Amino acid sequence: MNRIAPYVLAMALGAALPAAAQDAEAGKRVFNQCRACHSIEAGGKNGVGPNLHAVVGRKAGTAEGFRYSASLKEKAAGGLAWDEATLRAYIANPKAVVPAGSMSYPGLKNEQQLNDLLAFLKAQG
Repeated sequence: MNRIAPYVLAMALGAALPAAAQDAEAGKRVFNQCRACHSIEAGGKNGVGPNLHAVVGRKAGTAEGFRYSASLKEKAAGGLAWDEATLRAYIANPKAVVPAGSMSYPGLKNEQQLNDLLAFLKAQG
């Protein structure tokens, strides 16, 4: 029997690599891309986009004083909430989650940066 076969079989059956760790400090640096439109501080002002303090776990469309697009309001009325999975999908491809939304960001494709950004967002409230 081939000595390599068991390892190849284990890989083929889905022996996964460990998930990449989340690094909130690195996520803070990634968030610098977001600062042009969003603030993150408690009580911070809305900009072109809403303030994102305590966004993880928040119902969509509820940042006080921000004017949301009709599309996002519709999704929020349908129960859209910013849990980690939804934020991950939205940050990676905003138009896939809210097709007619007003966020013009094309999406964050780097998986490690996305993990780090989510860690940073979770740490902010």
